[in-house]
Amino acid sequence: MAMSGIQDWSSYLAGDSQGRGPLSAINQLIKENRVGEYSSPNLALGMAPAEFGAGTSRWVWNEQPAAARNPFGTVQGGYVAVFIDELLSTAIASVLEDGEWAMTAEFKISFLRALSPGPIEGGARVLRRTRTLAFLDAQVIASDGAIAATASSVWAISKREQ
Repeated sequence: MAMSGIQDWSSYLAGDSQGRGPLSAINQLIKENRVGEYSSPNLALGMAPAEFGAGTSRWVWNEQPAAARNPFGTVQGGYVAVFIDELLSTAIASVLEDGEWAMTAEFKISFLRALSPGPIEGGARVLRRTRTLAFLDAQVIASDGAIAATASSVWAISKREQ
């Protein structure tokens, strides 16, 4: 499908007048906590959703591939950012209405400590949602239970053009 502008892209993402589009289907399975049906290229890295709730998500990453480790043997921060992005995107999806889609407007990560390879858990939640913005936070927990990274994010919410 050739896209001629942002309006075309918005309509494609959000779907037709009944809200039937690629994001509507994904958002619905997140709202219904169907973690086994969730699809993302990042699942190939070993990341996996554990639970979706209203405005929340919880993920696990039990084993990181060698490519996700830096020269010091710890998990590289860019991969931690990808993990956090999965947390945030699935949390925001659970509060979107039919015909709406969201994109990251701002994303800040604070790395509190290095993450050794091994089981990692993360959670995200929507703190506040307005008509056009949502504010979220997330935490990544190391295998010893210590908080390894925190994140805050703002998402811009759009609605399919009528």
